Amino acid sequence: MQQHKIYHSPFNIAVIAAGLGFFIDAFDLFLFNVYRIPSLKELGLSGDALTTTGETLLAVQMAGMMVGGIITGIIADKKGRVTALFGSIVLYSLCNIANGFIHDVNTYAVIRFLAGVGLAGELGAGITLVGESMSVEKRGYGTILVATLGALGAVTAGLAGDFLPWRQAFIGAGLAGFLLLFIRIKSMETSMFASAKKSAVAKGSFSLLFSSKQRVLKYIACILMGVPIWYSVGLLITLSPELAKLHHIDGLKLSTCFILFQVGIASGDLSSGILSQLFKSRKKILVVYMFFGVLVTFFHFLHIYHGYGLNLTSYLMGLGCGYLSVFVTTTSEHFGTNLRVTVTATVTNFMRGAVTLMIPFHIFIEKQFGLTLTEGLMITGSIVWALALLSAFVLPETYGKSMDFTES
Repeated sequence: MQQHKIYHSPFNIAVIAAGLGFFIDAFDLFLFNVYRIPSLKELGLSGDALTTTGETLLAVQMAGMMVGGIITGIIADKKGRVTALFGSIVLYSLCNIANGFIHDVNTYAVIRFLAGVGLAGELGAGITLVGESMSVEKRGYGTILVATLGALGAVTAGLAGDFLPWRQAFIGAGLAGFLLLFIRIKSMETSMFASAKKSAVAKGSFSLLFSSKQRVLKYIACILMGVPIWYSVGLLITLSPELAKLHHIDGLKLSTCFILFQVGIASGDLSSGILSQLFKSRKKILVVYMFFGVLVTFFHFLHIYHGYGLNLTSYLMGLGCGYLSVFVTTTSEHFGTNLRVTVTATVTNFMRGAVTLMIPFHIFIEKQFGLTLTEGLMITGSIVWALALLSAFVLPETYGKSMDFTES
């Protein structure tokens, strides 16, 4: 297989292919958030069932992503990044097309799980492909472009909610995935992976990942840094209609909150990525954006309690969570070529899949202590933000670190 040269400009085939892949990945992933209520209403659900069934389906999709992160990560480190990408695209494209024809909740759940498995491979393998293809000094700009295109894909999903019926939107997402597959045909494997493949070192091995206490702690810390992003979008934004109803906020539109949040993330990905390059530090920028995210989340709850609109705070929350480009770059820089996609794919999907733990957690504490939905979400948020900040403080700096090494 032909190998990549080292790119110095972010406008190259590896970055463009990975960016378009993450665009479609985010578009497909967030379609359920956007169409949760209309799709379940058409299937005959109403009242509290809309919330509980919607949270269950979201948890099922995220569980699929955690499983898929493990599978695609191992395949990518053993067989190649491009191989994993092709398989994931085919699976989630077929599932989204099938999603347009479902007529009951159980089938909906199965398809969202399988779609999650397929969607899991896109970001981790794509970011790794970019990082290994670009120069040490410039790779941050490549991941900025990939993360920003992903955020724009989520924005597009929000816009689709205003123009397309939910069945047509899922079918369109599946067809877009197959179009991406044709673009990806020309993707090439990286020279770092080709070199590591020839060595005798273990590849895509979970036993190797957990064989070192320091490696395990870095791995857990990377996951915890990303969880607040999905706390914000998976709970606070997704449950905006329920929060608005609870606090008598009129005129709230879920698609608008969602779009503004994703525009905020796109703005944050651009600004945080550029700042990390200018200041030559990933760690400092992560900490700054996380502190801003905490402040804005507090401001968001103040608006909820006072019955104000949530459009401004939705955008600002997205901006505070816009450290995604720096987060995924940092994660890939921490680990060697023989474990890089296994780690990056599972970290990005475990932080997404943390929703499967946060949903029952906030429900449990609400029932156990007689709290409202808002109070339960505030406690949940306090915990995930505290753990994320602690993780960012303890992880070492990775800016300028060579990625041409293996774990042993």
